[in-house]
Formats: sequence, structure tokens, C-alpha cells
Amino acid sequence: MDATPTTTDLLALGQRYWLPVYRPRELVLERGEGARVWDRDGRDYVDFGAGIAVNALGHCDPDLVAALTEQAHKLWHASNVFYTEPPLRLAEELVTASGFAERVFLCNSGAEANEAAIKLVRKWAATHGRAPQHRVIVTCHGSFHGRTLATVTATAQPKYQAGYEPLPAGFRHVPFNDAEALAAALAPGDVAAVLLEPVQGEGGVLPAAPGFLARVRELCDAHGALLVLDEIQCGMGRTGTLFAHVQDGVVPDIVTLAKALGCGFPIGAMLAGPKVAEVMQFGAHGTTFGGNPLAAAVARVALRKLGSPELLANVARQAQALREGLAAIGAELGLFTQVRGRGLMLGAVLAEAYQGQAGAILDAAAAHGLLLLQAGPDVLRLVPPLNITDADVAEGLKRLRAALAAFVREHARGGS
Repeated sequence: MDATPTTTDLLALGQRYWLPVYRPRELVLERGEGARVWDRDGRDYVDFGAGIAVNALGHCDPDLVAALTEQAHKLWHASNVFYTEPPLRLAEELVTASGFAERVFLCNSGAEANEAAIKLVRKWAATHGRAPQHRVIVTCHGSFHGRTLATVTATAQPKYQAGYEPLPAGFRHVPFNDAEALAAALAPGDVAAVLLEPVQGEGGVLPAAPGFLARVRELCDAHGALLVLDEIQCGMGRTGTLFAHVQDGVVPDIVTLAKALGCGFPIGAMLAGPKVAEVMQFGAHGTTFGGNPLAAAVARVALRKLGSPELLANVARQAQALREGLAAIGAELGLFTQVRGRGLMLGAVLAEAYQGQAGAILDAAAAHGLLLLQAGPDVLRLVPPLNITDADVAEGLKRLRAALAAFVREHARGGS
């Protein structure tokens, strides 16, 4: 029998065999419980990243484990050639929870959910007699909608598009939170939909300004365009309500979900409102694995727990604790210009002296037993499990302060 591989052995496998499109931290995570994870060498970490806002109920939630285990003993996969109960129940529960949707398309990821939404918009426009050049979709600078060729084009960030040209036609980009620019983009009369995130994630944890989404809804209605909301990162309780757009008082036509919907088990969903619910008929779209019974069984339990009043109250309480902790650390060390976001989707914007250093800070945090994310080079992103405890928030802030203090000292030495 081969000897148990070391961390060094496993890192070497990644460096040798993975397509080098990632740059992970130099550690190998092995197990987790709640908001804590342990690496191969037994070190523990407080997890303020939650698998990029995916593990919304932390690691190894017993109810999710039970749902997965029970379904695993029944049926793993059947394809959409046949009905199985878990995805049927999940679709019903998503429609009920949304308050606007009539039908659901289940898939495997956020990119697939957005791809389905883009196709649905174009199909809707076609059924209304709009020529291809009148099926434009408007998105916002700083957005992130996925890595397929269509969704990376919708993502109005050139760094994700470079080298993949020619990109698909039919997308127009405007500044986020700029209603006048959006009105100008809609003015030619060729726009079929506006697609945006109520809180931009990769774009810097930037929420929609008060009244912006309501104005977007008005403009869409005035110009005969659909409103599509990407809640893949900000949905499912992350911002303090099950659906983020509820806080903006708007009713969308389409919503896309993923990440926290499966709490770590891959699943995505596109929710279709009454204007578009009947547009796609037999053969118009499909997926082999979407609506997988395992994923749907887990997502049903996740949806129930993520929408509970107790969990949403915890989001509000811990968000306040994190904001206060970040403010205190920022004031002490002079690191942040602001902390922004909603609920447990927070971004700490680095002061000018530390611009571009978010990646280095993530390394320092990992060295002090804390897992963080960044949202671009200038913003630290905190998206911990939504059921994180008071003790883990306090310990995470303690480790964050130690990591940032060490980073500031190192930065000062390097700049002297």
C-alpha cells in the first residue's frame, strides 16, 4: 500500500495535473464542521469565505447530510426523460418561496442558470416578432454572470473576456447604479432585457443604490424589456432576506440562483415569471444532470432552512457584529476606507496605501487561521456561513486583526 500522501505530495499533483487556471492557497483542506475547516496537517481555520458564498449552512450540516444520505440510498440519477420526486417538489417550493415565479428550470451551476436566462430572453423576444438585432441584453460594468462564452460576454469585465474573442453579439454594458446611462442604453428600442445583480459580488461587493432597481423596473416596463436578476451570490438569505430583490421592492421577470441553493452540492435554478413561463416549450432547452435527485433533495432542505426566521435573524445579528469588528480594525490600523454590502455579504475596501494588496492579505489571513476572499485587488470579501455562531465570529475577527496587524508591519518594512 502506498504511504499516506503529504500536503506537499498533494500540492504537487495539482501543479502537475490541473489546468493552471487557478492559484489556490498552499494548503489542502480535508474536513469541516460548521464555520471551521481543518487542513491536511491538522490546522484549523475559521471560514469567512464559505466556498465563495456556497456553504451557507456551514460544513457538514447534519440535516443536509441526512437528506443526501437518504436519497443516495434511493436513486442517484434518472435524467429528465423521467420524473423523480425531489426536483418536482423543489420546483414547487421555489415557486412558492419566490412569490413571482410560475415555472423553474433546474441546472447544475450559476453559469448554466444565466445561460438559460439569456436563451429565454432571446426566445421571448423572437416569439414577439423581434428581429435578432432587437434582442440586445444590457448588463452592468463590474458584473459577473459566469464563464460560458455567452455569460462571460454578459460579464462586463474585460479581464474575463480577453483572448476569447470573437464574443457573441447582442450585449450592451452600462455603469452600475447609473439610471441615466441605462435609460440611454434602452433608448434605441432594441433591448430585450436588463440583467444585473442586486449586489455585485466579483465587482467589489457593491449593492444597488436605493431606488436604482425600482428605476430599472420602470425603464424595462417603459421600453418593453424584461428584468432579469442574478441572485446567484446574493440570494438565498445571504443579504438578510431569502431573495435579495425583496429589499428593493421590485418584481423581476426572471431570477437565477445557484451557490447557496445547494449549500455545497452543485445545483442552479432559473425562475420564470408569468411573462416568460410558457415561452420555452418541448425541445427548446435541456440538461442531462439538471434536476438531479441528489442535488434536489439537498436543495429542498437548504431552501427550508435558509428561509427560516431564525437563520435570517442570525444573518442580521452577525452582519452587525462583523461591521463593528471591521470598523474597529480599520480605525486601528488605517486599512479600510469603507465597509459595504448587505447582510453577510460584506466588502472591506482597502485604503489607498494598500490598494492592490487583497491577495497578499488573503495569504496573511490563511497563515493566521482564517479563510477570506477578495472581490478584485482592492476589496476583502467576507461571506461566512449564514448560521455562523457568535463564538466563530469573535474568533474570526480576532484572527483577522492579528493577520492584518502582521501584514501592516510587513508592508511598512517593505516600504521603508
